[in-house]
Amino acid sequence: MSVTRHVHKFGGSSLADADCFKRVAAIVQEHSQKQNLIVVSAAGKTTNRLLSIIELAKQADNAAADALAALIDFQSKLVTDLLSEAPAQLILGELDNEHRQIAAILEGELDVFSGNEVLSFGERWSARLLAALLCERDCQADWLDSRQFFKAEYATQPQVDAGQSAPLLAKCLANKAACRLVVTGFICSDSQQRTVTLGRNGSDYSATELAALADAVSTTIWSDVAGIYSADPRLVKDAFLLENLALNEAYELSRIGSSVLHARTLEPLARSRQKVNLRCSYAPAAGQTLIHRKAAKTNGAKIVSSVDDIVLLELSFQQDFLNNANALLARLAEHQMAPITRHKHAESAALRMAYTPERVPEALSLIDQFGLEFAVSQVTKKQGYSLLALVGAGVSDNPRQCYLFFQQLAEQALEFIHSSEDKLSLCAVVRKVTLDPLLIALHQQLFKQKRRLGLVVFGKGNIGRQWLQLFSQQHTKLEQQHQLSIHLAGVFSSQAGHIDFSGVSAEQWGELGDTPLIWPEVMDKLKHHPYDELAILDITASESLSAYYAEFARHGFHLITANKHAGASAQTNYAALQQAFSDHSSLWLSNATVGAGLPVQKSIQDLLESGDQIHSISGIFSGTLSWLFQQYDGSVAFSELLNDALNQGLTEPDPREDLSGNDVQRKLLILAREAGLNLDLEDIELRSLVPESLAQLTLDEFLGAMTELDEPMLQAFNDAQRQGKVIRFLARVDHQGRAEVGLSSVSEHHPFANLKPCDNVFAIESAWYKQNPLLIQGPGAGREVTAGAIQADLVTLCKYIR
Repeated sequence: MSVTRHVHKFGGSSLADADCFKRVAAIVQEHSQKQNLIVVSAAGKTTNRLLSIIELAKQADNAAADALAALIDFQSKLVTDLLSEAPAQLILGELDNEHRQIAAILEGELDVFSGNEVLSFGERWSARLLAALLCERDCQADWLDSRQFFKAEYATQPQVDAGQSAPLLAKCLANKAACRLVVTGFICSDSQQRTVTLGRNGSDYSATELAALADAVSTTIWSDVAGIYSADPRLVKDAFLLENLALNEAYELSRIGSSVLHARTLEPLARSRQKVNLRCSYAPAAGQTLIHRKAAKTNGAKIVSSVDDIVLLELSFQQDFLNNANALLARLAEHQMAPITRHKHAESAALRMAYTPERVPEALSLIDQFGLEFAVSQVTKKQGYSLLALVGAGVSDNPRQCYLFFQQLAEQALEFIHSSEDKLSLCAVVRKVTLDPLLIALHQQLFKQKRRLGLVVFGKGNIGRQWLQLFSQQHTKLEQQHQLSIHLAGVFSSQAGHIDFSGVSAEQWGELGDTPLIWPEVMDKLKHHPYDELAILDITASESLSAYYAEFARHGFHLITANKHAGASAQTNYAALQQAFSDHSSLWLSNATVGAGLPVQKSIQDLLESGDQIHSISGIFSGTLSWLFQQYDGSVAFSELLNDALNQGLTEPDPREDLSGNDVQRKLLILAREAGLNLDLEDIELRSLVPESLAQLTLDEFLGAMTELDEPMLQAFNDAQRQGKVIRFLARVDHQGRAEVGLSSVSEHHPFANLKPCDNVFAIESAWYKQNPLLIQGPGAGREVTAGAIQADLVTLCKYIR
C-alpha cells in the first residue's frame, strides 16, 4: 500500500538552543503526521565547532580537548533542559561514550574520512535528541542515521546515488513504519562504509533528495526566514514575501547566489513529484514560499538580487574563440561550475566569467585541467566587483524593466550586462560599490507599479447587469484601496459578447456590438491577454460554461462564480478542479453559489481555519420554498399558494424546479465539501415534493394538475400541527456524511420556524457552537445580494493579487 509522506527539514538556526528544540517539536506535532520524515542539521554552531576542533587536533593543539569538552557540555545541557530524568540519563551515557570515541579519532591520523566521522556526530546528536523529545510529548518518533541508506562517493560536491540508495531507504522505512522518523541531514556513506558529507547546504539537499527517494508529496524547509522575498528584506524594507515561485526561477536565483536556497537543493525536484515550501520556524504563521514546477504566469522580474563580492576570471584563447569559449562553458556546467554570469568579447577574443570568491579555486582548477583542450592561452583573475541581478521568467523580454535596469546602472562603473539564454535573469557586473541604494531604488521602481487585472464577465441577465452597475460604482475605490489597475475587458451572454483588452467602462458595454460566442476563438484571445492577472466572472447557470473551468485554471486565470454546476459536480471532477487552480496559483471563489450575499461559505472556512470542527450544517436553502411554507397554514390549498408565488415571480417558470429540491441538494453538497466532506449528489437523500406522476408532464399539463399536491401537503401539515410543529423544507448534513433534503417538521419555536418571507437560514453546529448553533439568516436570493457576493469575491481576489 502506498504511503503519502511529507518531509520537514530543520536547519541549525532552528535548533540553536533548548527553546528552539521545543519550538521545532511543537511544529512537528502540528504540521506532520505518522510516517512523515524530519531531517535535521547539527544544533546551532555545532558543525563549525567540530571543524575548529578537527583543525586544532591536526595542529596537535591541546586546546582541541578543551573545545571538545565544552561542546559535549553544550550537548549535555540541551539534553537535561529538554528531557525528563530517565531518557536524559540514557542519552547522557551515550554522549559520554561518544566523547571518548571522538577523542580517540582526534588522537589518530586525521584524513578526510576520519574528519567526516567526527562531523557526523552533530547531526546524529540532533536527530536522537529531537526524537526523544517528541516521544516525551506523546508523539511517537524514532531516529535514523542517513548513512544507512544515502550512498555517495567522496567529491567536492558529492551526489547521492539514487539507484543504490532507494532500496536501502525502502528497507529502513519498512522496519520503522509506525512513527515519524527524524533523519540526519548532511551525511552519507560510500561504498566502503566511510562517512561522506554532502558539502555546502548539504542538509537542504539531503532533505529534497530524501523526498525524491521516498516519493514524498512535499518538502518543507524550516529556517530563520519565511521564504524568498522580492529583495533582501534586511536591505530593502519594502521587500515582500513571494508566496509562489516557479522552479526554474528559484533555480536561477539560487545559481546566482541566494543565501536562502542552494541550487543543489532543487535538483531532486526535476525527477520527483514533490513541491518545496520555505517557512520560518520562529514564526510559522508568517507566510511561506511554495516552489512548484509549473511555468511562471507573468513575464518579468520578481526579484532584485545582489552579490557584494565578485571575482572575474578573464580568459584569452589562441584560436577559434567562440567555439572554444562555448565548449569550455559547457564543460564547466557539466561539472556544476558554470559562472554566475559571463561576457564574450569577440574583438579581444576574451571570455569573462563571474564567480563568488569561494568558488574561484575550483573554477581555476577546472580551467587549468581543460585549458589545453580548448586553446586557453591566458587566465587573469580580477577582484573588486559586485553583481546586481533581476530574476524572473522572461525578464529580458520586458522592455520597461530592462529600461529601468539600464537607467539605474547608467552612472555606475559597469563592466558588462548579460541576459541568461533562458531569459530567467539579467545580470550586471560593476566595480565594487555599496549596493544598498541601488537595490532600494531599483526595487521601488520595479514593484511599486500598479499590477493590471483584467475582468471578463459571462452573464448579462438580471444579476450580471446588477453587478456591472455595482462594479461601475466601486471601480475607482477598488483600484485605490488595492493599488491595482482594473480593466473590464469582456462581457458575454450565452450566445454572444465582446472583448476589448484596452478596457471599456461598465456603462458602455451595452452600446457595443456583439460577436457570436465561439469558444475556441474566445479562449485563444483570453490566452493572449495583456494583463498581469485575468479573472473570469461566471454569472450564469450554464453547465456547458462550467466545463471550461479546468481550462481556465490551466491558463492561470482566476475564477469568480455564482454557477453551482462545478461545485456540485462529481467528486473526482471537483477535486481535480480544486487541484488545478491550486497548482496554477489561481483562486476559485464561489461564495455566491450558496446563500447569495450571506457569508455562509466564508464562515465555514473561518471556523475550520481557526481550529474548530464542523459537526453539522442545516437550514432552509431555498427562498421560494421558504416563502411557500411560511405562508402555508392549511386554510388555502397548497396549489393556490403555489400559483400565487408563480404569478409574483417567486418561483422558476417551471415551479417543479423549486419543488424538486434539486437546487437545495446542490447547495448542500457545496457546503458539505466546503466543510471537508467527500460527497457526491447521490450521497444526499432527496425527498422531492413532486410525485413521479407530475414529474413526467409538460409544463402546461403540470400547471393544470397542481391540485394533486394539495392532499399530501395538507396531511403533512396536519400531522405536524398535532405535534405542535410546523413543516419546512430542510437540508442537513453531519460530520459523518449523512445528508438529506426534504420536507420535515420542526417546533414552532425553532429558529427555522419563523423567518421573514423568502429568507434563507443556515445553522452551523461545531465544537465551539454545539449548544447554541451559529445562525446565518437573510435573503438567500435576489440580484442585489447576489451581485454583492460576486463583488465581495472580487475584493478577496484584489487582496490576493496585491
